[in-house]
Order: sequence, then structure tokens, then C-alpha cells
Amino acid sequence: MMDIFLDFDYNVLLLVVAGFVAGFVNTIAGGGTLLTLPALIFMGLPPSVANGTNRIAIFLQTFTGAVGFKSKGVSTFPFSIYCGISALLGSLIGAKIAVDIKGETFNRILAIVMIAVVLLIVFKPKMNFQELKERTTGKYLWISIIVFFFLGIYGGFINAGIGFLMLIFLPYVNRMTLIKANATKVTIVCIYTIGAIVMFYLNNKINWKYGLILSTGNIAGAWISSRWSVKKGDKMVRIFLIVMVIIMAIKLWFF
Repeated sequence: MMDIFLDFDYNVLLLVVAGFVAGFVNTIAGGGTLLTLPALIFMGLPPSVANGTNRIAIFLQTFTGAVGFKSKGVSTFPFSIYCGISALLGSLIGAKIAVDIKGETFNRILAIVMIAVVLLIVFKPKMNFQELKERTTGKYLWISIIVFFFLGIYGGFINAGIGFLMLIFLPYVNRMTLIKANATKVTIVCIYTIGAIVMFYLNNKINWKYGLILSTGNIAGAWISSRWSVKKGDKMVRIFLIVMVIIMAIKLWFF
């Protein structure tokens, strides 16, 4: 019995657990990449390979989340498709930058992004999500298409914390409820992640074994959270996420 525990690859358990938390957090709000990306780096993957590998889990997680929301009757089609295509074009640019950047520079940028996301988590504006009239056509559609192109560049580059940006933009500009904004978010991320995966794959920056192991946790977390109450979910992991992000940022910056 003891030999079984000694032979067990605890890296697999780490990835599955990190993936589950990330899938749950990402589908409710955002920031899960801030757990999985450093975890992959600390397991020995070069930053650019960790970044590419993480996209496999993100794609499967967001696809699962989108299906989960759809199963509950929550969808913003075709608005999410238009914005997703725009973001996909941007993600090709962002992923190309991520592939070419040096590992040390990437770690510094990741550390800065982590701190910025912590501040966003703590100080993000609160809204009354009741009685909002959606604005997803006309000029608001075009504004969103343009904005999501640039968000796609960021998403293709690193993706960390992009969920929080979307959950600020969609309710304020498009007047979506939180649950619809979440459904829109996972659909858009799912679409533009395809572009990022292609770019990282062409540059041999994906570890498929780690990516698929991580995905099992992401899928489970995304399915559960997409069908759970999104109004209460992010409070459960907020403090834990903030502490982990600060620790990871310090590690990446100084060590």
C-alpha cells in the first residue's frame, strides 16, 4: 500500500486540483489562470510553453461552461459570436507576442498582471444587476466588437484576469446581468482561445500531456460553476485567490 502512495505522481494531483479551482473561478468571474499558469511554470515548463499549455485547459473549460450556461437557457447569441470572432483576430497578435517574448520578461509581466488583477478583485465597481435593459445591437455592438479585438490581444498574450475586465465591460456598456455576462464571457474566450492554440502549436509551445491533465480539473470546475448560483460563487474563493496571487507575484518577480 505504501508503495502505491510513493509511486503516485503528485504533479498530476496538483494539476487536477489547480484546474478544478481555476475552472470554477474562471466561469464565475475570472482569475483562474493566475493559479494554473504559475503552477505549470513551477512544474518545470518554460513560461511560453506553460502559457501555451494552459490554453488547452482554457478552451475545454470555456466550452464546457458555455454548454452549461446554454443548458440553463442562458445565451447571448449572436452577440457573443460577433465579439468572439473579433477577439480571435486579436488573439493571434497577442499569442505571437507571447511566443517571441523572453522567459524572464514574461515572468515580470505576469507578476505585474497578478498585482493588477488583485487590485481589480478588491476594488472592482459594484452594480445593481436588476432591471437592466440589454444593449447588444447597433452602436453598442460595434463598440463591443472593437473593444473585444483589443481584449483578444491581451487574451492571446496571457489571458490572466481577463474575465474581470469582461465582467466590468459587459454590464456597464451592454447592460447585461451578471449571469448573462458570464455566459457571454466564456463563449468569447472559447472562440478566441482557438486562435491562441493554433499560434502556440505552430511554434511548438504546448505540452499536451500536462494540458490534458489540467483540463480534467478545469472541465469539472466549469461545469459545476456554470450551473451553480453565479451571484454567490466568487465570494468562496476570493480571499484564497488574492493570497495565492500575491505569493505567486512575489515568487515570479524576485526568485
